Amino acid sequence: MADGAVIGQGAVAFTVEVQGADGKTVTFTVNTDEETVGAALLKLGVVSGEDSQYGLYVKSVNGETADYDVDGTYWAFYVNGEYAMASVDAYTPEAGTTYGFHVEKGA
Repeated sequence: MADGAVIGQGAVAFTVEVQGADGKTVTFTVNTDEETVGAALLKLGVVSGEDSQYGLYVKSVNGETADYDVDGTYWAFYVNGEYAMASVDAYTPEAGTTYGFHVEKGA
């Protein structure tokens, strides 16, 4: 997605902020009627990943892959700037909320 883009259709609008491994940030708006943030982003092709015992394990965001098994990086998920305590598919979309994905390196 391009910075400033507005994608999707639906009654709830939220912001997505993606910070890649290069440190550059892209911010865009998602409109959806999906029941979870994860479902909305999967449907629109913003994220991809696989199901895990903890929910959706996001491996790719906005075309960029972070794979812990390869180089120790992963997509950290944030809600209004706070590190999320659950998977992206555990959150119900809330209007005006900013959901973030940042590439981070594990310990």
